[in-house]
Amino acid sequence: MDNNALEKERGITILAKNTAIKWKDVQINIVDTPGHGDFGGEVERVLGMVDGVCLLVDAYEGPMTQTKFVLTKALQAGLKPIVVLNKMDRSQANPEETETALFDLFTSLDASDEQLGYPTVYASAREGWAILSKDAKRENMTPLLDTIVDYIPSPKVDSKGKFSMLITNLESDPFLGRIVTGRILSGTVKIGDQLQCLSREGKLIEAVKVYKVVARRGVDRIELDEGIAGDIIGISGFTKATATMTICHPDIKEPIPANAIDPPVLSMAFQVNKSPFAGKEGTQVVGLKIKQRLEKELESNVSMTMSSSSDDSYEVKGRGELQLGILLENMRREGFEICVSQPRIVMKRGEHNAVLEPVEDVVITVAQDYQGWIMEKMAQRHGALKGLDTEGESVKLKFLVPARGLLGFRAELMHQTRGTGTIFHTFHAYEEYKGPLANSERGALISTADGTATGHALETLQSRGTLFISPGTKVYTGMVIGENAKTDDMDVNPVKEKALTNVRTVMKEEQVKMAAPKILSLEYALSCVKEDELVEITPKSIRLRKKELDVNKRRRLARKSAENFVFAD
Repeated sequence: MDNNALEKERGITILAKNTAIKWKDVQINIVDTPGHGDFGGEVERVLGMVDGVCLLVDAYEGPMTQTKFVLTKALQAGLKPIVVLNKMDRSQANPEETETALFDLFTSLDASDEQLGYPTVYASAREGWAILSKDAKRENMTPLLDTIVDYIPSPKVDSKGKFSMLITNLESDPFLGRIVTGRILSGTVKIGDQLQCLSREGKLIEAVKVYKVVARRGVDRIELDEGIAGDIIGISGFTKATATMTICHPDIKEPIPANAIDPPVLSMAFQVNKSPFAGKEGTQVVGLKIKQRLEKELESNVSMTMSSSSDDSYEVKGRGELQLGILLENMRREGFEICVSQPRIVMKRGEHNAVLEPVEDVVITVAQDYQGWIMEKMAQRHGALKGLDTEGESVKLKFLVPARGLLGFRAELMHQTRGTGTIFHTFHAYEEYKGPLANSERGALISTADGTATGHALETLQSRGTLFISPGTKVYTGMVIGENAKTDDMDVNPVKEKALTNVRTVMKEEQVKMAAPKILSLEYALSCVKEDELVEITPKSIRLRKKELDVNKRRRLARKSAENFVFAD
């Protein structure tokens, strides 16, 4: 069901999706949600569409931080869970230990007695079987489907009442236009019915006639003659309706209550690309287009907020670096040229005006050789060790870390462990500010000239740090071309050519020996951008630049020493 290009590339679920199947004359609505906390808004808004959950857990890895996140939301909504231990075909599977860890997790989350009586299904999605006991015959998925039908209650809907539905998702179709998706709470709907859209406060947004009624069956979208109470359907015809609004009969005046959404913890400023290379690689290059694209994102992404700033930029708040990075990656693929600032943590004010900061629940799994390095890095970021589990040659470390301490850490972890380390984190709570972090920033190598980088100049500069460019790369004044080995910024000339002389020699010209430059990915750029810098993002390139390009003006502007964060509204 993960049909988004980024979902396929990264192997993660980003957008919640729904479908339905028929099993023994029973229709089973299925909603697939992300597990990562950055996309928690997708989880929170679809909880009203389901009456139970299948908690899918790896039988080898056991419950992770994302398991805790989605389970917490499900238990708070009063849903009945079914535990599915997947990957039972693996030789390393350890179902007994995983079941113990899961039960401890349920009890720690204050699950009710009814929720603690969950059934457990053992399965292998790859081999296509599910069983209710470990020694049962492994044939097909029938035991899982029968358990869902027997254990999950039927939806509590009113089939005789007037039509009402809470919007949980938006889709766009080239032929049908905007499609609003949700589960029918009461009544029925047909093509041609007159319906209205109410905001969360009960204000009338628009009244339209239904153009099409569609639903998902398997991986296909089909048209329905009629949608009945309990169905998850899509309706086309509305142009202003967005997620968390109510679609209903004109006689209904009260909207359906929507689930509470956790607040954003990260802020980033989006603005038009104003660099010397602006407009050369993208097709969407004006501020109005950026604003319209962000507003479109907010229609379906309820966990994000946006506000305009005085400097022609837009402050976007979200759940984390990954969520904002996915948005930026989608925008660059759509042809946008934008500049974004350093991510900033959203703080709160507590009692007696105390500063509160978001703290994350973090699980890091690495080879045991990197355990000391992880402990050192987390200590520098005010991380508190909660637990440590050894699994063969790997070690799983659990921390409570301030959210600002995780900015840029994922890229550093991937580099240090050569891609073998994993990190998962979810929001834990707002706690008292823990003080400034240890300054481990490296300085930048900044171009002082416009032109094309030469091998002669870069060969000299590579001893100063790590370069982001190679010979032949176009550069401009104020562009960051590398990372200084020291903490200070350094102004350099990457376009300097070798001076010609009349001296001749029988020796061949010396060959320029260059180390491979560090590829500046979007994720890495967002992790290392500093307060006085911007990330320039285009469909073809990702660059770092100083906010003030002129070297003389920049030297007069002292870098701020205060912590870089904003406060919640």
